[in-house]
Amino acid sequence: MKIRDMIDTLELELCTGENNLDTEVGRGYASDILSDVMAKTTSGDIWVTNQAHENVIAMVFFKRLAGVIIAGNVRPDDEALEKAKKNNVTVFVSKLDAFEIVGRLYQLGVRG
Repeated sequence: MKIRDMIDTLELELCTGENNLDTEVGRGYASDILSDVMAKTTSGDIWVTNQAHENVIAMVFFKRLAGVIIAGNVRPDDEALEKAKKNNVTVFVSKLDAFEIVGRLYQLGVRG
């Protein structure tokens, strides 16, 4: 599935990464623990988290994830967004909570 196919279903607001909407999503992963994400994600995964700081952006870049969905209408600060833009990282914000996002991803066929 492509990132663009998730936008309406997950009620996503694109913050950065407008050039990456045709990126294929491999799997999904949800966690707020960075070491957990480091150990258990693979390139092409979409990550769901409630965290919105610069280390989240670094993790998406380093692991070559398809992007990150920040749940619960939590918004990244300006420094995090600037880092995401500089590194071409796809960042979404959703008003939905993480549980709801993961459930909808599952309905779309994204698995862990």
